[in-house]
Amino acid sequence: MKKRVSVVGIGKLGACMAAAIAARGHETIGVDVETQTVEALQQKRPPVFEPGLAELMAGSDGRLRGTRDHLQTIQQTDITFVVVPTPSNPDGGFSLRFVCEAMEQIGQALRHKSSYHLVVLTSTVLPGSTDYVVRPLLEEASGKQCGRDFGLCYSPEFIALGSVIRDFLNPDFLLIGECEEAAGNELAAFYRDSMGIEAPAARMSPVNAELTKIALNSYVTTKITFANLLAEVCERLPGGDVDAVTSALGLDSRIGAKYLKGGLGYGGPCFPRDNHALAHFLDRIGVSAELPRTVDKSNRNQPQRVLNLVRRLIPDRCSKVAVFGLAFKANTNVVEESQGIEIARGLAQSGYSVVVFDPVAMEAASKVLGSLVAYGGSVPECLIGSAAVVVASDLPELVTIIRQLYECSARPVLIDAWRVFRSKLRPDALPYKAIGMGQADGQAEGVLRQFVQSLVHEKALKATTALATEEKAIRR
Repeated sequence: MKKRVSVVGIGKLGACMAAAIAARGHETIGVDVETQTVEALQQKRPPVFEPGLAELMAGSDGRLRGTRDHLQTIQQTDITFVVVPTPSNPDGGFSLRFVCEAMEQIGQALRHKSSYHLVVLTSTVLPGSTDYVVRPLLEEASGKQCGRDFGLCYSPEFIALGSVIRDFLNPDFLLIGECEEAAGNELAAFYRDSMGIEAPAARMSPVNAELTKIALNSYVTTKITFANLLAEVCERLPGGDVDAVTSALGLDSRIGAKYLKGGLGYGGPCFPRDNHALAHFLDRIGVSAELPRTVDKSNRNQPQRVLNLVRRLIPDRCSKVAVFGLAFKANTNVVEESQGIEIARGLAQSGYSVVVFDPVAMEAASKVLGSLVAYGGSVPECLIGSAAVVVASDLPELVTIIRQLYECSARPVLIDAWRVFRSKLRPDALPYKAIGMGQADGQAEGVLRQFVQSLVHEKALKATTALATEEKAIRR
């Protein structure tokens, strides 16, 4: 069934949502306050970088257009998805400023519409936002009643930059926080019948859906942090292999394999801030926030582990070090909370001459790192004269680095945070150190041997003590 859909907020998620909806055959209007964004939609150009977005827009056959006019858009559509930013406040909570601005505009437009309209908030917000801020604001601005004159749902997406389109169209489940059953029915039917999304729908009250969204992201960060703990443990064990350990753990249905890969920490615009927001929320309602704060602290310590490794392997602080991978993950140009950025910054501040490279994130990185580092135009350029190479992202493009490393007369140390090259290198090919991999060196073996043997001695000592106590009791 064809629907007329509007998407308010054409950012990294909103642009992909609008394009995907239009590509599925629905007339779609993207609404944004930025003139450049609206013009990009009108000219069928992607307003943001995301793999596959240009192709999706090209396949929309003119069904996607842009505007800044909320009033006309609400009059011309049946469903409105609100995908505006909810930036973090200094205390860690989510600001509702842009949500309120959008909802006020939508409410004023609803005042002039006689037919039923469904409003869907997808931005990440804290529990209570829909019931105690969004719904009253819409009712006041429109002069109408939620559930009778318009519908309201909270339905966030679970997407990752670099795979937004795939994640939106193929979710594990749909989360629908419905203010009333009729609104939930309409939204579920839109996803199922109009978009062809067959994922199961978890339907609940808005406050439970809001908690579910932030809880899911925080749980994933906890899982990542535990995998990184195992990676650090494996580095201290002779022959330790984090991939062997986490692969086995992932086979257990209670755990699962997703996000269970030891390496560097998490970054980007969602995971770090969601942990902060959950901690802030827990503080405000009187629940201990120790877990999310511990996860965040551990995550922020991960770049330091790499810095310590470089300092140990390359003690000469005047040496040149190359860092590959500046985006917080592959297939995106976003450098927010990037571990590669933090490693490059830390190395430069330690005195090393740092050169960096990323196939798509160089411009974004330069705005953060400035003149602190040099920017390589290619992999070979970065390798010239480098004493060490830090691979901070599992970029597919970096596999070509192997051949170029072989050709380097200096043979730099390759520090592989994600073990991209562990199966592609001969053991004697290069000086190679993989995060999460232990070596059978004498020191590690000695520490482990001493520890386990102490357990045997401790057991024997306890047995001897118990026997002596028993003999003393008998003599008495």
